[in-house]
Amino acid sequence: MGDSLSMKILKEHLVEGELVPGKEIAIRIDQTLLQDATGTMAMLEFMATGIPRVKVGLAAQYVDHNLLQTDNKNADDHAFLASAAARFGVRLSKPGNGVSHQVHLERFGVPGTTLLGADSHTPTAAGMGQLAIGAGGLDVALAMAGYPFHLTCPKIFGVKLSNRLQPWVSGKDVVLEMLRRHSVKGGVGKIIEYYGPGVATLSATDRATIGNMGAELGATSTVFQSDENTRLFLEAQGRGELWRELMPDPDATYDEHDEIDLAQVVPLIACPSSPDNVVPVSEIEGLKVDQVIVGSSVNSSFRDLMTVCRILDGRRIAQGLSFHINPGSRQVLENVVAQGGFMMLLLAGGQVHQPGCLGCIGMGQAPGTNQVSLRTFPRNFPGRSGTKEDRVYLCSPETAAAAGVFGVVTDPRKLEALLPWPDVKNPERYLVDDSGIEPPPEDGSGVEIVTGPNIVPFPEFEALPEGLEVEVIIKVGDNVSTDTIMPAGNKVLPFRSNIPAISKFVFEQADTEFSLRATEKGDGAVVGGENYGQGSSREHAALAPRYLGIRVKLAKSFARIHRSNLINFGILPLVFRDPADYDRIGQGDRISIPKVRELVQGGASEIPVFVNGQEVATLLQASERERRELLAGGLLNAVKEESHGRKA
Repeated sequence: MGDSLSMKILKEHLVEGELVPGKEIAIRIDQTLLQDATGTMAMLEFMATGIPRVKVGLAAQYVDHNLLQTDNKNADDHAFLASAAARFGVRLSKPGNGVSHQVHLERFGVPGTTLLGADSHTPTAAGMGQLAIGAGGLDVALAMAGYPFHLTCPKIFGVKLSNRLQPWVSGKDVVLEMLRRHSVKGGVGKIIEYYGPGVATLSATDRATIGNMGAELGATSTVFQSDENTRLFLEAQGRGELWRELMPDPDATYDEHDEIDLAQVVPLIACPSSPDNVVPVSEIEGLKVDQVIVGSSVNSSFRDLMTVCRILDGRRIAQGLSFHINPGSRQVLENVVAQGGFMMLLLAGGQVHQPGCLGCIGMGQAPGTNQVSLRTFPRNFPGRSGTKEDRVYLCSPETAAAAGVFGVVTDPRKLEALLPWPDVKNPERYLVDDSGIEPPPEDGSGVEIVTGPNIVPFPEFEALPEGLEVEVIIKVGDNVSTDTIMPAGNKVLPFRSNIPAISKFVFEQADTEFSLRATEKGDGAVVGGENYGQGSSREHAALAPRYLGIRVKLAKSFARIHRSNLINFGILPLVFRDPADYDRIGQGDRISIPKVRELVQGGASEIPVFVNGQEVATLLQASERERRELLAGGLLNAVKEESHGRKA
């Protein structure tokens, strides 16, 4: 039987292990991606390795999240990133140049290569035929240092696409259909590979949208073939020489399978407060809308924005509604301007912002109390917008524009009565201006690293003790996101390089006393339900709790990236053998794990945990490598020990 495209790329890059689902493997990384919300700490971690220059083919640092300079912190950290990028051989995309995923797709993506990014939406590069994976900052820092990336070999989930999308339906609706069918846990432990005749009808940027929101399915990555549409996009970017055709074998096999008839996909919308709470737009038509935002990390391409421009051309935004545009890059904005789209938006009453993440990460654009906000963003977790008890809906640019015209949620197919379907195509040749990207000098050894007062050295952590005696500091439910564990937004993110300061905000949305209680209790534990740690790759959701003394997390199941981050910082990720035991533990209970070091070192898969004296069976599903990291107190400690061992 033949190979899927995902398996072909994995085979090309495999350096350790066997490609058997569930087994640990290591792959060679060709490119890395950092953004400023994760990159400051990741750069500090890279510096801790002592390696003088990055060892990957291409490393890129983007400044796209923390764009609000309300005091010195963000500006200081941007200066640090600029100097570190120059010192260590990293390309720097400056503030205002655009969102990492859109810019990387445009300027750096190469079919068939691997990309590791400290952002969960790194699989946007699926639009370029890359195998792109989101990870914690420490994993990316080590990839920059030349280490392979370790992961559990994923299953390949094949989704056959047939026919083509109908007018007023786009790639966003395809991935919302996947979320409707499979939920935020449907892609866990899997690469989702789209194949079949319908793929050829999707543009590179529609594929990028689907890849971006594969993260919301919990998928390791999303893969699309590199075909004629990929070539056209690369040619339009002036990078056509990098194209190569990449397809699955005709008789490729998949571990799981689904099929979507694109002609049957209808406009869909994700209701508050989860990306998988999906219904047809027609089911909630008439709901009054107060705010619309198009763009940020997904649906911010030329095709997406120009579609909105054409719909709004000659019309006014509905009274009482604010309509925002966040372009994905300066290139997108420049090309929209060249096509006359900017004036269409301005005359319609739209508010055009600088290219960047902005409201998607809670950096401004928060809706008012009880206001309905329609966004083309990838996530609508509770409070992520910056407003508690927010009412955020996720939709396509077409649905967003229809709400802008009518002032209420409206099936965009009803726009047919006002105008012909825009059917916007990507340009045959984009206007390209790379002045917002700074290449590093050939020799950066003389560059001085700029460090402001908010940059605090990486904390040192102790090794795993012989036994653990801890208290449950908090108990939470299912599908808790990293937004809940470690909030973002303009109040918190400026402390991303200051672990003592940012740790004060851990679990702030769920329990304002958590950090104080954790500090008072010393070593502690957290108990969670299914899919604990879903969402953003932010390693601060593991690093900050570890700083507060959290040594163990018990859950029914963990999201992939968060589980890896826990191990990276020496926190035991234990899974209940019987999920019903979750109900036997409460906040304030005492937990004892005797001889835990001996058990971890000996390869035990079952770790007995005593709760108020009663035994509860838990599982530690960890490779030999991960066990060494847990024993050392974290990945960085393990790397240093290994390095010292080699020198000795």
